[in-house]
Amino acid sequence: MVSGKQPKVADSDKLETMRHSASHVLAEAVKSIFPDARFGIGPATRDGFYYDFELPRSLTTDDLPLIEAKMKEIVAANLPFSREEVPKEEARALFSAQPYKLELIEEIPDEKVGLYRQGEFLDLCRGPHVSATGEIKAFKLVSIAGAYWRGDEHRPMLQRVYGVAFDTKEALEEHLTRLDEAAKRDHRKLGRELDLFSIHEEAGPGLVHWHPRGSVIRRVIEDFWKDEHIKRGYDLIYTPHIAKLNLWQTSGHWDFYRENMYSPMDVDGQEYVIKPMNCLGHILIYKTSQRSYRELPLRYAELGTVYRYERSGVLHGLSRVRGFTQDDAHIFCRFDQLEEEVVGVLELTRFMMDTFGFTNHKVLLSTRPEKYAGALDVWEEATEILRKALESSGIAYEVDPGEGVFYGPKIDTKIEDALGRDWQGPTVQVDFNLPQRFDVNYIGEDGKEHMVAMVHRTVLGSMERFLASLVEHYGGAFPVWLAPVQAMVIPVADRHLDYARKLVAELKADGVRVEVDGRSERVNLKIRQAQLNKIPYMLVVGDREVEESSVSVRLRTGEQLAAQSLDSFKQGVKQAMASRTQELKL
Repeated sequence: MVSGKQPKVADSDKLETMRHSASHVLAEAVKSIFPDARFGIGPATRDGFYYDFELPRSLTTDDLPLIEAKMKEIVAANLPFSREEVPKEEARALFSAQPYKLELIEEIPDEKVGLYRQGEFLDLCRGPHVSATGEIKAFKLVSIAGAYWRGDEHRPMLQRVYGVAFDTKEALEEHLTRLDEAAKRDHRKLGRELDLFSIHEEAGPGLVHWHPRGSVIRRVIEDFWKDEHIKRGYDLIYTPHIAKLNLWQTSGHWDFYRENMYSPMDVDGQEYVIKPMNCLGHILIYKTSQRSYRELPLRYAELGTVYRYERSGVLHGLSRVRGFTQDDAHIFCRFDQLEEEVVGVLELTRFMMDTFGFTNHKVLLSTRPEKYAGALDVWEEATEILRKALESSGIAYEVDPGEGVFYGPKIDTKIEDALGRDWQGPTVQVDFNLPQRFDVNYIGEDGKEHMVAMVHRTVLGSMERFLASLVEHYGGAFPVWLAPVQAMVIPVADRHLDYARKLVAELKADGVRVEVDGRSERVNLKIRQAQLNKIPYMLVVGDREVEESSVSVRLRTGEQLAAQSLDSFKQGVKQAMASRTQELKL
């Protein structure tokens, strides 16, 4: 055994190093409670750390304070972290009762194996770590989850304990407040409470059922999306959900994307697959006639539902599903039009994100992955075109090496929600591969055939994931134009019901989404229920309102507005809908 010095840690990496060290303290604490525990891995994360364990029983949230208390004892003991190097054979002997560690040891290419020790606890690790456990500052265990070993659903399911760690108690408290707010905004929780959607085990995980109120939000978004695309010269199309397997073999999807596609089905003796993408249908429509350079660009847009295989362990509400609707479009253009078309997509993307209230974006230029189709020089040309489009648009961006799709580089936009979290949003991809594979061309000014340039793009992403981000961004309290119910009419007593129903009829006739709460309940209870349902306006009507033909308006924030005529209220709501403002006051 050889003792070694720890690698030096840069100042910028100190917090990550402390978090990784906390994961070792977590492992030691668990071992003290469960001596026969088997250990997986324990890395640092963006805000903290986790460790995977195989334990004799399932952990519950009641176990977390007990484990955390043990961790605090270890931190208080200020045990030094020491690095050791041992030959592989010795490492195998040290970890003979730890099958997951033995598997990792076999994959280490070096002759010797790096270990770290604090007190009596020894772990397989490259490091670095803090000097001693006392340097681990403010931390807290926050949750337990299942995690397949090595992310493989065919391997054992381990128990993952998550923690967060910061260099000050103030930073930890601030983070825990954000976590609490995130839990309140969780779109799965709000989806149930606001009756927006459901996912049913009987139908299959990852398949969304939209309820009436969720469908209203989706319809409003889709109508807005369609109108904006038509304004910008897109043609709306529809394509089938299945296609022959050989189409996907020609495209290269079957070779490069098969793990995300569902198995073929037999239809009249031929193999069909359910589509994972919409692009091939758009190509087939383009190829129904010979195209002239004068027709280009052609912009086809479709709200097309696709199906992709995701492991059950990664499915997550609306944000990770197996069936989803992409706000998809494909642009067929000449090479000399390509940069201008990408700039137009970027402008539309920015407009859409700003309209929905996502004013902070992070843009990534994703380059060629290891597994790709097409010639290298074509990839370089496409990447350079995307780079120029970003720069001419004045958009700051970062390069994300190797994260392009197999058929071309792309621009990814990450949208930031109200809690500062990133969501996957719009993408723009240049594709020279599919036009080559399907001979997608046009007749140029010279009378000869020329290959088109093809742009794949979404400006929202998928409807499911975008709705998830919207729900969490607004905490379910949508702007008036998106709210599934914009106003709730609340009669004070049964004698006011007729007037309430008359208001509802007039408002609906003018396009306002309104309901009446006609239950024989106290007014305050009805108001509270409307507030819990995040309804922007409550119109309370009693004797005075009936007599004056007016409405008493309360906001979901609890603020009371001055009594006003129905026409005045109606005009205010219609103006809020037209301007897509986030302001509630009329």
